[in-house]
Amino acid sequence: MSDAGAARDEAWRREAVLGNYAERPLRTPPSVVRIWSYADRLSYAPGEVLGLSVCTNAARHAVEIVHDGISPRTVFRREGIAGAWRDTPDDCSVTGCGWPVSLEVPVAADWPSGGYIIRTSAREHGRGEDMHEHFFIVRPKSGGDRRGRILLVAATATWTAYNDWGGSNHYQGYCGPAGDRFSPVLSILRPLARGFVSLPPDAPRAVLRDDPPIMAEPRYPHMEWAYANGYSKKYMSSGWASFERHFVLWAEREGYALDIISQTDLHQRPDLLEGYACVVLAGHDEYWSWEMRDAIDAYAERGGRIARFAGNFMWQIRLEEEGRRQVCYKYIARAEDPLMQSGPRHLVTESWEAPEIGRPGAASFGLNATHGLYASWSGCSPRGAKGFPVYRPGHWAFAGTGLYYGDVLGASARIFGYEVDGLPYEIRGGLPFPADPSHVPDGLEILALGLSATIEEGPTILPGRSFLGAEDGEYVASVLTGRADAAAVEATKRGSGMIVHFPRGRGEVFHAGTCDWIMGLTLRDEMVMQVTRNVLNRFLA
Repeated sequence: MSDAGAARDEAWRREAVLGNYAERPLRTPPSVVRIWSYADRLSYAPGEVLGLSVCTNAARHAVEIVHDGISPRTVFRREGIAGAWRDTPDDCSVTGCGWPVSLEVPVAADWPSGGYIIRTSAREHGRGEDMHEHFFIVRPKSGGDRRGRILLVAATATWTAYNDWGGSNHYQGYCGPAGDRFSPVLSILRPLARGFVSLPPDAPRAVLRDDPPIMAEPRYPHMEWAYANGYSKKYMSSGWASFERHFVLWAEREGYALDIISQTDLHQRPDLLEGYACVVLAGHDEYWSWEMRDAIDAYAERGGRIARFAGNFMWQIRLEEEGRRQVCYKYIARAEDPLMQSGPRHLVTESWEAPEIGRPGAASFGLNATHGLYASWSGCSPRGAKGFPVYRPGHWAFAGTGLYYGDVLGASARIFGYEVDGLPYEIRGGLPFPADPSHVPDGLEILALGLSATIEEGPTILPGRSFLGAEDGEYVASVLTGRADAAAVEATKRGSGMIVHFPRGRGEVFHAGTCDWIMGLTLRDEMVMQVTRNVLNRFLA
């Protein structure tokens, strides 16, 4: 490759990894057909009415609603709807798009609880065609018989945090004094970015399928694929398509009966947990409110069983405007979250381990992200185990697997990563134990344990070219030690990802602290599936 070609390739890679190429609203309708849509809520009960807002430069468009699953079923379709182009504010990620409702759809009584895809489409001769996908949840009916049914709580707060439609999310954006900062405030009243609802089967995961060759600089295949194919940079970080859908399809194939609610439902309607013996959390589950934790903790204390096949329990959020607005100041919370000054300080939106919050994540789920974070991608153990090294194979969760001490669970399916949850630990007699038992629930057992890191670090990391930078490592150090200097980062940058089990009140919790556990189900890893069955069957009994 010529020097000019190499420079172009480097510029392309840099934009794919570090650039902001989110879909943004257009001031002037383009020459080709475009269409976007969003619903006015995350979830609905049977009998409620969904308000759909659509922006298109086509004269007519169609709307189809599909109950997603092994056998997707169309529950609503209407064609020939008059289209209209809508003015959209530049800060629509923060304030919402403000489009009027174009169509009202009654949620019928016979629509079962589950995930539903809204497809809006338009086609015009000579101008092409376009289609946009949005998503909503139908929550279970009140008072139904829930015995033997799983309740899946979809990580919708994490979906909101990563959705970059409009240009800004909790990671990147056009906010702040210089117009180049992430937004601490996000609206749900905007479309979902491409890739959050559906994906082609060959879309790369963040966890690397192949080990990098000798002395290779870190690459980020999923971001490069997104940039090349017109998908959201964050498609693999969150959303129905990358996480919850995998669990739902597997559970349906296995014969489990399943209902779904959003995290906003958990926040606003904790009574929806009543009657379920088992609540499941799956995939990338990073953002929670105080009220959500209150609901799930009370559920376990009353005798509920929680199966968390998910990773990255990190940030406290606040929900405002009846759940339509999400607030999380994250790294800048101590300087800019208004509650740091006015209080109540325990609701400041930063890591659960922050001393002003005083509610460590491990108190709910046994593990937390500040002692875990990144694994099996980028410059964070890219040639690592990719599965969980097993320490206590005699635990009931491993029954019927044939696992031995030191075996690695789920390596072929790459279940360990891309973000994981852990604890400080010590090894005694070849077995891991919590380093400080006073900071974890009584009776917690560490069943499996792998390695993680808060920063990309190694001999092939080049300045200004890695994705993560130092921000995460410095923030974790500041939370855990009160300092962010080099010595503090050195003391806190090495983490872990764990599988743990513990009793909680009259209930119990099983936590496989990784985002990609669901890939063991999708790729039919027999041992991962057996562990999942063991947990669900015990918890449903």
